[in-house]
Amino acid sequence: MQDLLGYALFCAVLTAAGWALAAHMSGVFAGRRNLMSPVLAPVEQRFYRLAGIRPDNAQGWKAYALAVLAFNGLGFLALYAILRLQGVLPLNPAAISGMPPDLAFNTAISFVTNTNWQAYSGETQLSYLSQMAGLTVQNFVSAATGMAVGVAVIRGFTGPKGAGLGNFWADMTRSVLYVLLPLAAILGFALMLQGVPQTLQGAANVTTLEGAGQILPRGPVAAQVAIKQLGTNGGGFFGVNSAHPFENPTILSNMLQCFSILLIPVAFCFLFGRMAADRRQGRAIFAAMGLMFVAGLLIIWWAETAGNPVLNAGPNMEGKELRFGAGLSALWAAATTAASNGSVNAMHDSFMPLSGLVQLVNMQVGEVIFGGVGAGLYGILLYVVLAVFLAGLMVGRTPEYLGRKIEGREVTLAMLAFLSMPLGILGGAALSATVPAALVSLQEAGPHGLSEILYAYSSAVGNNGSAFAGFGAATPWQTTALGLLMLLGRYAIILPMLAIAGSLVVKSRAPVTAGTFPTHGPLFVLLLVLTVLVLGALTFFPVLALGPIAEQAALTAGQSD
Repeated sequence: MQDLLGYALFCAVLTAAGWALAAHMSGVFAGRRNLMSPVLAPVEQRFYRLAGIRPDNAQGWKAYALAVLAFNGLGFLALYAILRLQGVLPLNPAAISGMPPDLAFNTAISFVTNTNWQAYSGETQLSYLSQMAGLTVQNFVSAATGMAVGVAVIRGFTGPKGAGLGNFWADMTRSVLYVLLPLAAILGFALMLQGVPQTLQGAANVTTLEGAGQILPRGPVAAQVAIKQLGTNGGGFFGVNSAHPFENPTILSNMLQCFSILLIPVAFCFLFGRMAADRRQGRAIFAAMGLMFVAGLLIIWWAETAGNPVLNAGPNMEGKELRFGAGLSALWAAATTAASNGSVNAMHDSFMPLSGLVQLVNMQVGEVIFGGVGAGLYGILLYVVLAVFLAGLMVGRTPEYLGRKIEGREVTLAMLAFLSMPLGILGGAALSATVPAALVSLQEAGPHGLSEILYAYSSAVGNNGSAFAGFGAATPWQTTALGLLMLLGRYAIILPMLAIAGSLVVKSRAPVTAGTFPTHGPLFVLLLVLTVLVLGALTFFPVLALGPIAEQAALTAGQSD
């Protein structure tokens, strides 16, 4: 009961904070002055002048998409170069050599696509320069890319006819300056107060209580942890991520980080309502996401607190930190897989199969249960298009959303985006389950081994970044295959959604009539939830039945392997 009361309080505070942040973000993306403008507006304007950007020059969807691809492409090349050359670059007190080509390829794509999949251990394979100028910078700009695309898609759905989707460079700049940087500074200082290191000194040599010597890696940790959570990035400074006491030392630091994972995705729901000039629309999307999140959280909590039925030894504490227990580990697992974050405070490979099933579903539906910053919102709008199309079929009229007709072009683009998920996950997992070079990555055989494969490919295509820790992701096959699928998962959603937004923004609004299907009430919320779950279940249920469902059934029957 204590866990449930804590969850309720957490959700209440998160909702209130998301609502308040949405009010701030609405002004930021409209270019209005705010409390930070006296300090940051000159910086913003100086950047525009140096880069030759006119922030009021609205772009069509093709120009916006080209800007996204060009910026991310250059970011990939810069990060790849830093990782390969870190051995001869400064800020490398441990004299760490450059990354191998396949691992650098995987890591660069991972951070540029906001996936932050880690097939390496940061404290032993990355220099301070790579952590700061490479990964932390991408944590900011990849998150800002998602936010910019999210705002552009909202403008397409809600803006006046022919208004364009905004300016990518302005949207991204404002995302960093007015949202991500201030929040990251506040969270970073709070984490430092909780004991998270922030230093450029090398590892510390200490003597333990038993008199033995030990080397403790440290570095600029707090700054990276703050933005990895706020930007739903997830890539940790240390290999074990937020289970490490230097990344997440206390209950308070744990709650602050878990709160930060969901804050901006929640705010995007309310931002949608504000930009649509109908806050009921944002509340409806928030309600749909919230229902799915709470349902998944409660299932994970029940499975972990009930524990393994074969052992009958109480809560499942394998792979969990004692300072967090089963309750806070369940909350983090639900949040990180729902929000496309990927950080972990416990080892997901050790969770009960039913918990693993929920985490897989969270990722396989496109991580639209709040999802990544910006990405969750444009992802759920994909399902909105499909939901109103189904509603239109049921009532026998052309489907509409916010007064704009959803026609063949929009539905076709939405289906192309949707199908990229099963194509990448099921196609990639099928190859990985048959090719000998891929099978060496498995730790377990049988249903759990299949779950390891499914989790890795769901995480990559969903741009999540978490993993079943027993899966060996550092082989050339996996680094290359997963890197390519991260690109598919990111841009096969972004490009169609920008195209849908560009198609809708040139359409006139139809007047509301007695036959208009309302998209702000409980019936639409239920329809949207069912669209997400039914499409996901129909697509992935057969393979899930062979993995986590079969494993859970075996445990329930008293079989331990």
